[in-house]
Amino acid sequence: MDQQFDASKMGMWIFLVTEVLLFSGMFVAYTVYRVWHPETFDLLSGALDWRLGGFNTLVLLGSSFTVAMSIHSIQKSDKKATVMYLVITLICAAAFMVVKYIEYTTKFEHGVFPGAHFAPHGEHYAPFDVPYAPQFFSIYFVMTGIHGVHVLVGMGVIAWIAIRTAKGHFDSQYYTPIELTGLYWHLVDIIWIFLFPLLYLI
Repeated sequence: MDQQFDASKMGMWIFLVTEVLLFSGMFVAYTVYRVWHPETFDLLSGALDWRLGGFNTLVLLGSSFTVAMSIHSIQKSDKKATVMYLVITLICAAAFMVVKYIEYTTKFEHGVFPGAHFAPHGEHYAPFDVPYAPQFFSIYFVMTGIHGVHVLVGMGVIAWIAIRTAKGHFDSQYYTPIELTGLYWHLVDIIWIFLFPLLYLI
């Protein structure tokens, strides 16, 4: 069992490293365009609602706590508490995605799309039709969109883990899938902690 745990954990860490490399490439693209067009990026950060981004940050930080508590609970074979914390984590993740849906649909309604379809209109978004604005919003949609996909994947895995926990598949002797899921979820949260200030605040 110990050997299986060590092998699984090593595999998860390798996977997480590849995820870090994926987002590192996007962070490099963001940095390059920001250095080239700092005035545009400073202006366009105002098109993003920092209050919604801040709310999502708090939600994900809360979900990191609950997923950590689920691991702590299963280590004591408290399956009921483990399922409760996993469900709360799911609720937090769902709240995050609802906010992203609101953000995306609001921008789409006003013509703020990535790439060549960028054509902002409306009282709030029209002033942001400036040179290199499509590049900023393309970076925004790609980075937050891929992060959102990771959140959805995490929700699916957490739901599966919660169901298996409720069926009694895990206890203090074996909880490797729960711990590995927690590692993945912490990475998702950490990436957002970087995305929020870079896109919304500076």
